This record gives sequence, structure tokens and C-alpha cells, in this order.
Amino acid sequence: MSTPIRTISALSLSLLAVACSREPAPREPLGHIPTAETSAKPDWIPFTIRAGKAVAADPREKHLTDLRQLTFGGENAEAYWSPDGRKLILQSTRDGAACDQQFVIDLESGETKRVSNGKGRTTCGYFYYPSGDKILFASTHAAGPDCPAKPDRALGYVWPLEPHDIYVAKPDGSDLSLLIGGPGYDAEATMAFDGSRIVFTSSRDGDLELYTSKPDGTDIRRITSTPGYDGGAFFSPDSTKLVWRASRPEGKELEDFRALLGKGLVRPTKLEIYVGGAEGQNARAVTNNGKANFGPYFLPDSRRVIFSSNMDAAPGFRGPPNFELYVVDPEGPAAQNGAPAPMRITFYDGFDGFPMFSPDGKWLVFASNRYGSTPGETNVFVARWVE
Repeated sequence: MSTPIRTISALSLSLLAVACSREPAPREPLGHIPTAETSAKPDWIPFTIRAGKAVAADPREKHLTDLRQLTFGGENAEAYWSPDGRKLILQSTRDGAACDQQFVIDLESGETKRVSNGKGRTTCGYFYYPSGDKILFASTHAAGPDCPAKPDRALGYVWPLEPHDIYVAKPDGSDLSLLIGGPGYDAEATMAFDGSRIVFTSSRDGDLELYTSKPDGTDIRRITSTPGYDGGAFFSPDSTKLVWRASRPEGKELEDFRALLGKGLVRPTKLEIYVGGAEGQNARAVTNNGKANFGPYFLPDSRRVIFSSNMDAAPGFRGPPNFELYVVDPEGPAAQNGAPAPMRITFYDGFDGFPMFSPDGKWLVFASNRYGSTPGETNVFVARWVE
């Protein structure tokens, strides 16, 4: 039998009134909920280079986009990537350093920290590959805490070969210890991407030659033997090749080279780019222009090479040296000078050098005089690479 609607409504209102007049049932206390703090970042936040500031790109530099200036003031150069692509180690006179010290810059936050001990002069910092748990660099601090004296200007443009030794440390600069040392010059050390070998330049045998060693500094092997300067070597991404700069003086030029070397100096005005196997085998020049070609580095394909050169500098120009970046394919057809024709990458009327690709091949870091606050100031820039 159905109940009249009026009866249901009255019953509902009566029950609701009774329910509203009751005290709510007590609940058990939740107790203290502890708080936690973490520095971990969610995986879904993508890494982005935020250090420095965006600057205008040159429309002629079609292979470079999203240009950013990372350093501001002082002399900054030789910036090289960590294996994870999130940091750079570079040499700089920032923060009032009297001569080059090593710094690590976080590319997301821009935080920059000195990782050398602040004594002597340092050069050629590099991360251990593939772990990234160590850095290596060369320093003169064992010979004294002060900056070494600059070369005599009467000798012209020369590079000093000061008594550097190669050191290893944690990425924050702690646990600094000697890795490769001895009388003379040991520097310009870099590491294979597979972590198998270190390559460096040394004067230990009376010339400037390339050597390799195990990551712990043992098993040192000389891999070049031609009179002249062999230096600034880097492994290819597949760890099977080396690229470096070299001079091959003969006759009077060789005599001059040896005389300067006896004074701890080298004149780098005629250097060509060489490629060879990971132990220096089958070495051959891939430039032949008689100019100062240096700072070579392999592209991600482990075949082409990017480097800096003054080959297009105006003859007799007295202003700041004009070095540009170029790419050469060692397997390309030979031009009239017997070497493959290079492709010009930068067009700034000043210095561009020390290029290095990020481990993922998407970014190029390099040093340049562009946007300097004072004439000749060198800063570090990063750009997205466009094929």
C-alpha cells in the first residue's frame, strides 16, 4: 500500500530535526603529521639552460640559435661540459683572480664556484667521463702560490710553457691530489667519453708531444713523435679518434722552435688541425693554410671537426685578432691546398674560439669577445646547434 506524499515529507522533516539536534560523534585525533623537506626536483620538470642571459644572434651565423652569454667580465675561456650536460668547467680571472683559476658553473641556476685552490695559474679543466664524479686540470701551484711572470714582449706573441702538473679533485674542488707530474710542462688533459684513457701534452721528452694514460695517471704512453708542438687533443664521441693542433717546423723554423722551447715558450702562429686514431695512429692534417688553427673538437658524428682559425683575418691588421669558428669534414674532397674546404660558422669581427659540443650534441659552448664590456674581454657563450 502506498504512503501519502504528505506523510513521507512530515516524517523526513521530523528525522532531519532529530539528526540536527544531535552532537556529532567524536573522532579520533589525527595526531602530529611530520613534515619533510627535500632538495629533489620532480622528474617532470625539464632541464633548461637558465644561466646568464639571452643575447642577439648574428643572422649570418645560421648554425647557431638561442644564443646566451654565461659570463660577464674578466677573462673566461676553455669551458667544457660535464657528462650530464648540466655544468661547465672553465678557466677565468673572475672574482679578482690575478691569473686563471678553475670554476664550475651550474647551467640551470647560474651558480658559479671556484674549484681550484686559488694558487698559481691553472688551465684546461675537464670532467671525468662517463661518471662526472671527478675533475682534472693543470696548475702551477706546486712551483709557488703566485702567478707566473708573463713572457717578454720583445719575443713577440708566444705562449708560456710554465711548470704545470695535472691534478684531480672532486667536482666541488675537494680532495685535490696530483695525477700526472714531473719536471716541465704537463697540461691540456682531456678524457675519452668511455672513460678508458686520458690524453695530455707534455715536454717530458724534450719536445711538445701527446701522451695517453689510464684514468689514474698510470700506463703513460707517448703517441706522437714528430718535432713540433702537438697539443690541445680531444677524443671523438665514440672514443676511437683524436683531434689536435700541431706545428711541423723545419729548417730555421725548427731551430727557432727549439730555442723558444728551451726558454719554456712556444710561438703558436702556424698550427694545423690533425686527426688520428685514439693512440695517434694514422695521423694526418685536415687543414693546410699556414695560419693559427687551434681548439678543435669533434661534432657528434665523430667525423667532422669544429675549430678556430684566423685564416680569414685581414693581412697586416693591427687590431684585436680575428678568429672564427669553422667546420671541416676530414673525409671531404680536397681543395687546391690539398685539404678539405672548411665551412665558416661565426662572423664576429674579433675572437671566437674553444668550441665544444654538449654530450647530447644539441648545444655548442664557445668563448668570444662579442658583447664585452671592455675591448678584448672574453666571455663564454652557449648556443643551440642547427644543422
